[in-house]
Amino acid sequence: MSISVTGGVRPEKIIAIEQRLYQQLLVAKMKSGTMQDEIDMELEADANKLDIEREAIQARLARQNQARAVFKAVSTQLSNRVNNAIEHHLAVPESVLAACGISAQQMLLLEMLQSQNLDLIRLRPVIAELDWLIRDLSNVLNSPSFRHQRQQRADVQVTDLKLVLNYIGIENLRILVPYFCLRHWLPSGNTHLLWTIRKLWRYSLATGIAAQALAKLHDGDEGLMYTCALLNQLGTSVVLSCSAGLYEKHWGEWLREAHKSKDKELYDAVMATPFPARALLEQVQSQGQRLNWLLPSLLNFSDSRLTLMLKELDESPSYAGLSADAALIARASCYAKVLMLEEMRQITPQEKRLMFDYYQLSEQEVLRLKGQNYRRVELL
Repeated sequence: MSISVTGGVRPEKIIAIEQRLYQQLLVAKMKSGTMQDEIDMELEADANKLDIEREAIQARLARQNQARAVFKAVSTQLSNRVNNAIEHHLAVPESVLAACGISAQQMLLLEMLQSQNLDLIRLRPVIAELDWLIRDLSNVLNSPSFRHQRQQRADVQVTDLKLVLNYIGIENLRILVPYFCLRHWLPSGNTHLLWTIRKLWRYSLATGIAAQALAKLHDGDEGLMYTCALLNQLGTSVVLSCSAGLYEKHWGEWLREAHKSKDKELYDAVMATPFPARALLEQVQSQGQRLNWLLPSLLNFSDSRLTLMLKELDESPSYAGLSADAALIARASCYAKVLMLEEMRQITPQEKRLMFDYYQLSEQEVLRLKGQNYRRVELL
């Protein structure tokens, strides 16, 4: 199977394959495999319990005609309420920005990390304003896997920011800071979306690692490519985070009201109403790529190399029209999509070849990408 105009306007078959991935990430019930540094691992038992309880309620409702009618009415009304709230919220980028946790300090930090003349003296005051990032970096430094690299007093917990940054070093910060920023933007503490978040995180990380590997192969800017590849999921993460917050708000309110009314059928109907994943998928497909560059632009980073590349990836109608750097991100994204779909057994060998042909992945690039570990970032 081949494409008549390699890299031209994306054929419908390519679009269908790429949309299939997001269908699997956001809608499919498949659970994520184990990864190092899983996010929200403590929620796994709660998520499993909620899934089992919801399935049991739905099975019971299926056996009761009257209860099934109540469930259908309540679930439809609640889902519509949530879907409308999500749609209205995402229609105003300024409100999205206010709710999603992305700040000018974070964007400034990501921009600074792309400088070739960066030093820790300039970097430290910006990181000092982000308590969650200080905590994450300190945890990395004091982890058993990193601690053995310190020559003296490796058993002592290091908490001083200056020492943490000195031990980690600038090159590792170029890897860790974008990693933790994207993870920070994903919703946390949400049992309804645990598996979705893990799958999206896995795909994001695979894209970043692939971009880093391709940049190294072609003597490009590894830090820039890696960061841009992660930020290419910023919009999807924000849509997911905002949607999760609105769902939790409405679902929680309805559940409390049903509990107060002591109406068992109503309570079961609300309890069994799942997160509207298909509506989320539609929002990601329509808004995700646009928000990648629009949100940084609202923070006055419209001229950033990162923002410009993300905008180019969104607005270019074809692979052939991309600049060399943006094309590298597109090839990394292509490989990560194929990797994930293969793991899920959702792509044929012919479709895989079609993807590689369209995005012009060379044999040398495929060999280099096959040799990467996509389950963890490698520190220097």
